[in-house]
Amino acid sequence: MIVYLDTSSLVKLYVEEDGSSAIAALVKSAKVAATSMVAYPEARAAFARRFREMSFTSADHQRIKTCFNRDWRDYFIVNLAEDAILMAGNLAEKHALRGFDSIHLAAALILRQETSLSVTFSCFDDRLLSAAAAEGFLV
Repeated sequence: MIVYLDTSSLVKLYVEEDGSSAIAALVKSAKVAATSMVAYPEARAAFARRFREMSFTSADHQRIKTCFNRDWRDYFIVNLAEDAILMAGNLAEKHALRGFDSIHLAAALILRQETSLSVTFSCFDDRLLSAAAAEGFLV
């Protein structure tokens, strides 16, 4: 099984939040953990926001970034070509999604087309979760 992690799921691997242990177990059970290239700046922005909100110390922030940068090489990164971006635009309209959410869903759809393994879609946004289910993903 491949687990596709949108940024909300990916961040939970580095910042303790509700659902962090479930995501860690899901990733551990998967053969491959995948995400889109847009998850990198989104995650770094989330870490920086949490630091600015004083959710953790400067040392914790640095440790989180170090771990994330180290692990980034181990994720299967779905790179996005123009066809994926056009697909994301259609998905945004079809499912009333925000821009990056539609990009994550398009990336997961492309990943599913390119592999014979099942793909589970993981996120913590109700609208995106519903859209992924509507597109036939295990969520």
